[in-house]
Amino acid sequence: MPRKKTKPAVAVRDPERTAARILAAALAEFAAHGFAGARVDAIAKRAGTNKRMLYHYFTDKEGLFRAVLRKKISERQAWGENLTGNPEDNLPFWFEAACKDPEWVRMLEWESLQNTKRKVIDEKQRLAVVERGLGRIRQRQERGQLSAEYDPRHLMLTMRSLTMFPMAFPQLTRLIMGREVSDPQFQQERMEFLRKFGKSLRPDSGTVVPPVSSKPDKNSQT
Repeated sequence: MPRKKTKPAVAVRDPERTAARILAAALAEFAAHGFAGARVDAIAKRAGTNKRMLYHYFTDKEGLFRAVLRKKISERQAWGENLTGNPEDNLPFWFEAACKDPEWVRMLEWESLQNTKRKVIDEKQRLAVVERGLGRIRQRQERGQLSAEYDPRHLMLTMRSLTMFPMAFPQLTRLIMGREVSDPQFQQERMEFLRKFGKSLRPDSGTVVPPVSSKPDKNSQT
């Protein structure tokens, strides 16, 4: 009997998976070369797709950069849901997060170096996230988790600096500490330092306030 002809396999489209691959590839490319130096061809190649698909999902390179930003910020908001809001817990957490996600830190560094304009991509939405974060700091000051002596904006900037600086400037970290940022011993010592330093941000550094029982803060990385 003659064999039945089999139909060729049809590739199953998975838009979410394709978009996720493109975003991961874009993060790697932006972290390596910044927005100005990143190439759409290179991103498509990393993602195993073509430029047409990239433009279909994200319109252009700026749209892709915006999507990466929003994805990473959304991730951090989700990570913060289980935090207590106490500085001795939050500071080590965000330092560890920076160590595990160096591409995000490098992407922000490139943005700083290459951005010659006053405004940054997606500035309105990013400012809204900052304002919500400042609101959470003020709430924590009212609860007694953070000293009301400090300006919330300076507190936020200081917390970001304490947790991101070693990864952003690994050469200075090595010169000062005598160890690489990737050294597990350095990371452990840094987290212990941040726990102790976090307690000093309390209204009374000798009193430990228990975690607030209400729903954990969202939309904040402080």
